[in-house]
Amino acid sequence: MGEMFGALAKHYHEGGWMMHPILASLIVVVGLVVDRALALYFQASVDKEGFLRGLKEHIYRGDLDRAISFCASQKKTPLVSVIKAGLINVPKGEADVQAAMDEATLRESPKIEKRTGYLAMLGNVATLLGLLGTIVGLIGAFGAVANASPADKATILANSISEAMNCTAFGLLTAIPALVAYSVLQGKSQQMLDDINETSVSVLNLIVANRDKMKLPATVPSEE
Repeated sequence: MGEMFGALAKHYHEGGWMMHPILASLIVVVGLVVDRALALYFQASVDKEGFLRGLKEHIYRGDLDRAISFCASQKKTPLVSVIKAGLINVPKGEADVQAAMDEATLRESPKIEKRTGYLAMLGNVATLLGLLGTIVGLIGAFGAVANASPADKATILANSISEAMNCTAFGLLTAIPALVAYSVLQGKSQQMLDDINETSVSVLNLIVANRDKMKLPATVPSEE
């Protein structure tokens, strides 16, 4: 293990000063991946089928108060917040229910998608920084070869190119995980948005189908 870290440190040092911004990009990538993974897979995640199943029981009975209370008792996720916003507006009519859920969706969507796009940007930046570092290194290498003796030129050039390529390698090692993580997290974000849209339509249809037996609350509760 010590030898591996020693080799990595050697390559990092040989890559030159351009390795520092690539390392900074890698640190930011790791932080973003951890942040978004926790948010999407834990904090904002909910069992859609279980939630909808529990909600249907109250709507089928026409008990709007209990349906709203059921939402309030769930973990506060974007999906739950959108559905709760719609249920609160049931006394105002179907159009207001739809409008409330649309508004809540617009409010919650940025919370799902925020900062994920930076991963793609950082992946591209890391690649370009690696390429720039390699080009800068090659410029220096050819400059050194120009002043070297003919017998040493091949050795100096080979060593210099090897060192310059460290930047490209480190840039790619940063970019590839960043882009893979971006694809995975973006897919999860899209799935959550699709779940919100699908569940919103399902709940609206349930409300319309059971509106005649819906017991409306005496007061309209807050969305918070």
